[in-house]
Amino acid sequence: MRTRGNQPDVPVPDRPWSEIVPNLWMGGHEYTGHSGHPEFAVVRDEFDLVLTLLRLPGHGPDAGVEHHVWPIPDGPLDGTQLAGVMRLARAAGEALEQGRRVLVRCYHGYNRSGLVVAHALIGAGSTAEEAIRLIRTRRSPWALHNELFVEYLSTGLDTARLLEELTE
Repeated sequence: MRTRGNQPDVPVPDRPWSEIVPNLWMGGHEYTGHSGHPEFAVVRDEFDLVLTLLRLPGHGPDAGVEHHVWPIPDGPLDGTQLAGVMRLARAAGEALEQGRRVLVRCYHGYNRSGLVVAHALIGAGSTAEEAIRLIRTRRSPWALHNELFVEYLSTGLDTARLLEELTE
């Protein structure tokens, strides 16, 4: 199985979500199940906060679970989209400080969710390189294979947002 878009050599993840640091999970809406066929990852009440960057109907979470949706492309982001990524990362960080279980998800749980999780880790004191390495170790070597997102993290999302807004 392969991911969508122009990344034909990127495999579909083998699990719906992965714990990056205690209580901070990264995942997607689809994964390759035990049968070797794609399965849908449906969130019920496993998490206290779900941050969704690509919303698909019927994928949860259950009513009563705090859920924030901020759809963004897996490509260049404008200043408003980057500001939303930063807000989600802050929400994740605040929830972690409160001991809550957080899931950040996109389609396969590689790039968009990786951008938010990495920014949350940077907010907690990691360098961009440390955050990216940890995510690739815990989720998949394919996590953050979007080089533009890696550039955003290396530059800093505040700076990337400013630069994007100047060019708009």
